[in-house]
Amino acid sequence: MARIGNRARLTDHGDRELRATVLDLAEVALTALNPSAGLRRSVALNGTDLIAGGRSYDLSAVQRLVLLGAGKASAELAMALEQLLGPRLDGGVVVVPRAEKTPIGRLTVLPGEHPIPGPGSVAGAEALLEQAARLGERDLAICVFTGGSSALASLPPRGVSPADKARLHRLLLSSGMSVVEINTVRKHVSLIKGGRLARAIAPARILNLSVSDVVGDPLDYITDPTVQDTSTVAGALSVLREWELLDRVPESVRRHLLTEATTATAESPDVGGADIHSVLLARGEDGTEAVLKAAEARGFSGVRLGGALEGEAATVGRVLATLARESRATGSPWPRGTVVVACGGECTVNLGPDADARFGRGGPSQEAAVGAALALDGAPGIVALFADTDGSDGGTAVAGGLVDSSTAARAGEQGLSLRKGLVDHATTALLEACGDAVLTGATRTNANDLIIIGVS
Repeated sequence: MARIGNRARLTDHGDRELRATVLDLAEVALTALNPSAGLRRSVALNGTDLIAGGRSYDLSAVQRLVLLGAGKASAELAMALEQLLGPRLDGGVVVVPRAEKTPIGRLTVLPGEHPIPGPGSVAGAEALLEQAARLGERDLAICVFTGGSSALASLPPRGVSPADKARLHRLLLSSGMSVVEINTVRKHVSLIKGGRLARAIAPARILNLSVSDVVGDPLDYITDPTVQDTSTVAGALSVLREWELLDRVPESVRRHLLTEATTATAESPDVGGADIHSVLLARGEDGTEAVLKAAEARGFSGVRLGGALEGEAATVGRVLATLARESRATGSPWPRGTVVVACGGECTVNLGPDADARFGRGGPSQEAAVGAALALDGAPGIVALFADTDGSDGGTAVAGGLVDSSTAARAGEQGLSLRKGLVDHATTALLEACGDAVLTGATRTNANDLIIIGVS
């Protein structure tokens, strides 16, 4: 398997040098997306003044300074903030993935479930709301909600059971819809999302520090518990109807969204009167820029695809690999000796009616890699990496795939079919068997998809 930071299996495949280069560039991207690095760029402590994103907070006038958060990058941010603030920090609650639970001195760190919420997610959300309820107008809440917080801190509204909420999450994540559409629904079946935590924190001030994992960087889809929501119940229902899911969601969820008596609960609150300041510490563009500079230092030309690439994963992979193949043969649309990079976009997968059985056997980045491998079959001099920057693609332990001209042949030698892997949405075992699965472990950041294609 291809591992970030481990080249032990790299010699097994063709295009060895280019594979090593692409993996090195992936490490560069993840380093640039590290939330602690972003914190150092955007936040500073000058005496008693905390300066964040151009705004200054006089901590000598703050009665209580607490930290609240949940997400895959939240533990990293919490540790960095505790180091920065020291004894000025009066405590707080952070909910992190269960496998990443890290003790942090002054904070309560709770384990939640991801990507499907569980009992820990409910307990974490309740702890956040309880801490928020204690705050007053002289207090400051630093909030670090990052990608994954929707599952890690999940509290259903009255009338919807945790099991029904988990079923809703599974349906949405398996549908192929974008994260914006998914969160449009989830925000209206929650007691913490959609600005509800901000309402509980007020009148205390809120400083949001986050990492963008949504195309276009809309704050109410990045740190949505603690900013004003712009979506509506009508929008959530529209999404469910468009994706033909309204009749498939649990009855309690459908009743919550449709029944007039619960509409006021389902609609997000108005938090326009709250003092909220938000700073994005890292975005996909930061990863792209770092890769381009590193590639050019190695003598490659750099091509930026941006951070808004979206679409069905296998199709995205095939299209980009086909363009790379044509480029190596003809010098167009990209010259040979080019590294193509995109970071921050979002590929999706529709698991179909058998979603429950298929969930957790692959992910969008893995399917994009397998789609690319089909297009690269027999075409040397091209290596393509597709990975989820959080290190867990589709809820698996695999970040994505690193494929080249020999991937399809190596699969065939083991009696495996790339096409069947895509049809069955079972790409994790396939990439692992080929030695092309990318393993990073928990990266403690999340800026959606990373795509790096090297054309020698």
